[in-house]
Amino acid sequence: MGLEEKLPSGVLLTSVEKAAGWARARSVWPATFGLACCAIELMMTGGPKHDLARFGMERASNTPRQADLMIVAGRVSQKMAPVLRQIYDQMSDPKWVISMGVCASSGGMFNNYAIVQGVDHIVPVDIYLPGCPPRPEMLLDSIVKLHDKIMNMKLGKNREREITELENARLGLRPLHLAVPEGTEL
Repeated sequence: MGLEEKLPSGVLLTSVEKAAGWARARSVWPATFGLACCAIELMMTGGPKHDLARFGMERASNTPRQADLMIVAGRVSQKMAPVLRQIYDQMSDPKWVISMGVCASSGGMFNNYAIVQGVDHIVPVDIYLPGCPPRPEMLLDSIVKLHDKIMNMKLGKNREREITELENARLGLRPLHLAVPEGTEL
């Protein structure tokens, strides 16, 4: 005979971690960072057809201090990179990032000196959203996946250390280079 059987009906049992995760996942406020054509699809997601409000995200923050999700939509230039990092640093903790579109994720077709080859060189990215430009349905799917990630996050004193380690590991990654065996040519 367990505790569940002794409680009256209508009593809900859960852990504090699950309850906090559920509350955090349903109160995500985005700071949109639209830089190119992906921003049009991002704006479309807030419209009546796709209705971002059903996830509790209808309030786009005017200031980064009120936001906890950054959606980077479009290509990021080298001049815009420090601004993006500053906005990310001003956001409240815990914070998450969605890289929307192939240009934000990997530089896209702009392989030159002026475009950052992936926003993950500037800020840690939680969800990568492919496409050129990705459809609003794809953004909604990535938001649902982010909600699952938020609900399953651990609480406690080791959480901040884990986030810092993950951020440093992601920022320390270098672009992949093709390894050519010695004595061969391409």
